[in-house]
Amino acid sequence: MSLLVVGSVALDSVETPFGTKEDVLGGSASFFSTSASFFTPVQMVAVVGEDFPQAHLDFLQGRGVDISGVSHEKGRTFRWKGRYGWQLNEAETLDTQLNVFQSFSPKLSEQHRQAQYVMLGNIHPELQAQVVDQVRAPKLVAADTMNFWINGSRPALLKTLARVNLLFVNDTEARLLSGEHNILRAARAILAMGPQRVVIKRGEYGALLVEKEHVFACPAMPLADVFDPTGAGDTFAGGFMGTLATSGGLDSDVLRRAMVMGSVMASFTVEKFSLERLKEISRADLHARFAEFKRLTHFDDLPSLKA
Repeated sequence: MSLLVVGSVALDSVETPFGTKEDVLGGSASFFSTSASFFTPVQMVAVVGEDFPQAHLDFLQGRGVDISGVSHEKGRTFRWKGRYGWQLNEAETLDTQLNVFQSFSPKLSEQHRQAQYVMLGNIHPELQAQVVDQVRAPKLVAADTMNFWINGSRPALLKTLARVNLLFVNDTEARLLSGEHNILRAARAILAMGPQRVVIKRGEYGALLVEKEHVFACPAMPLADVFDPTGAGDTFAGGFMGTLATSGGLDSDVLRRAMVMGSVMASFTVEKFSLERLKEISRADLHARFAEFKRLTHFDDLPSLKA
């Protein structure tokens, strides 16, 4: 099944207690595509500037990512600079330069319009709606958003949410969007806005999948070394959507497996800066960590109680 992502490609500068990296590959579409490419071919629609290194495009293409939808514009590539403290829960944004991304307007080729699974990265909800307008008959459209759009473009966001099947948000965003403090109540309030499913990413506490009739909680992998959480949420979405596209189904078992694979991919990403860790791992590593998740969450039934 074809998988399309529309989002940002960026050059990130990241500072954590464990080191600093300058102008490394970043952006929602980059993390998502790299993660999903372990499961299925990915089509990417994004924009880069004249300064974007060809080596990054070669890497993505080498992962089986179709970059024909990546436009090259005059000017500089979108740049983000952030810093993490010891908690590593949330980045402090030090600098954001939209550059060519400021005028990004996604135009899908005929091939891209045929995508069965569509991921709308964290871009303006009006741009997300433009993508929905262009795709033909997708099996599932998922979207991501953030506080900036929830606060500043809420009417447009609500219109987009009414047209998507699944929303990825973190717990802070879920509370802000819904007005509910309790996470489960927040998720159900979001379902009332249109999506049939919501995935709430909770960082080191795992993730929650909420549907009208079902709830599934997936833990995060306990890790001794966490160096850089940048892109972990997009990597999670890539593992999740890649698993769905490979299976071609949306039943409960597939969705739960997709949740675990999302957590698997995110657990690798945070172990090094940028996409460095994902460049090292193999499918065998994914299977091994999936098995770790299974052991981590396994428990036996209670023994029968005697009267």
